[in-house]
Amino acid sequence: MNTITIKLIALTLLAIFPMASAQADPPEYHAIQAELIKPRQGIGNTVKKLKSGEEVRVAYLGGSITAANGWRVKTTKWLQSEFPNAKIHEIHAAIGGTGSDLGAFRLEHDVLQHHPDLVFVEFAVNDGGRQPEAIWESMDGIVRQIWKSNPQTDICFVYTFRVNYEKDLRKAENPRAASAMELLADHYGIPSINVALKIAELEQEDKLKFTSDTPVAEGIVLFSKDGVHPLDAGHEIYTEVIASAIRQMATTSQPVIHSSKLKQPFVRGHWTDAKMIPLNASMLSGNWKELPADNVLQKRFGGRMGQIWEADAPGSKLTFRFRGSQAALYDLVGPDGGQVQITVDGKPHKQLTPRFDSYCTYHRISTLRLAEGLDPGQVHTVTVEIDAEQPDRRPVAFRLKNPDEELKSAKYQGTRIRVGKIMLRGELVP
Repeated sequence: MNTITIKLIALTLLAIFPMASAQADPPEYHAIQAELIKPRQGIGNTVKKLKSGEEVRVAYLGGSITAANGWRVKTTKWLQSEFPNAKIHEIHAAIGGTGSDLGAFRLEHDVLQHHPDLVFVEFAVNDGGRQPEAIWESMDGIVRQIWKSNPQTDICFVYTFRVNYEKDLRKAENPRAASAMELLADHYGIPSINVALKIAELEQEDKLKFTSDTPVAEGIVLFSKDGVHPLDAGHEIYTEVIASAIRQMATTSQPVIHSSKLKQPFVRGHWTDAKMIPLNASMLSGNWKELPADNVLQKRFGGRMGQIWEADAPGSKLTFRFRGSQAALYDLVGPDGGQVQITVDGKPHKQLTPRFDSYCTYHRISTLRLAEGLDPGQVHTVTVEIDAEQPDRRPVAFRLKNPDEELKSAKYQGTRIRVGKIMLRGELVP
């Protein structure tokens, strides 16, 4: 069979069985011009429901800026006043200190099971330290999971501000994370709202200060105390920009069935298969126990994490097998957190992994990364074992008034590991 014949056969097969999910060329990152509003294909399905006075579920997926009692709450209230006949329901799906990498895994539990009509996605600040290629994988996974669940759900990206972003915004360019998200938004026709640009513009006009140790002059808006988390006036500015964007899109958007956009992903490595799986007793050995419903940590975090399991005895293990490429744990870090030895396919990690860091004056949700880049077609075995020694507590010392004494207190003693779920890109294997 000659080369021409082989090419003809290949072209014929491609015509009959088109590679709908193929990605022709990997995207290349470049900075994107910053604009307040890019309507693209808009939010037509949501607008139709709003104007018809129907029930509309609006989800807010993001980090601490969205978790605050700020633009999320204010935008919901504005929607209720702008469309008084519609029944607006808010889905609070924001967790402080987390980015789109965790967002892709928790999307089903925190957002999709509530059947949203519109999902605001806010990760431009918390994804700021990630490479564009990594952002694309998780954000592409979020987009594709949403439309796979319901192709009539609208999505809107929101880009918030932090100090140092003004360097790019003053050049009318988006910072790296927002630029990466804009390239993906262009691919899918997803609208975006750049509230960060408005903050930078007001500062340039001497109408706003990012931060200030002294009272600002009358008529000047103080945006924040830390350069990241807006005060109420900052959240009000965010809401005004978002309201203006929704009004604009309400006049131009048409209802769209988004499923046709899934034919070609933006990147090959998209995290559409990201999922969370609860722990069960068969995976555990040692002194693991389920936290009771009245436990303070279970009450505080159980709504996100489900049933939390806890162990502190050295040698206690969590072991599971899966076929896939990536695994992690949805866990808690805190002042009494221990450290673990991670072993993947019989190979222990070179260093112990602490569940304690420089923020651990309190407990918070975190991600314990176990394995990445594995052969997705193979079955892998993962073991997480509690070490006998506590991790170094000194990283938190600068937050304490009297670290020499406070680090000796019971609060900062322990080897406790607390886990809610396994995070997989793949499938659990018995």
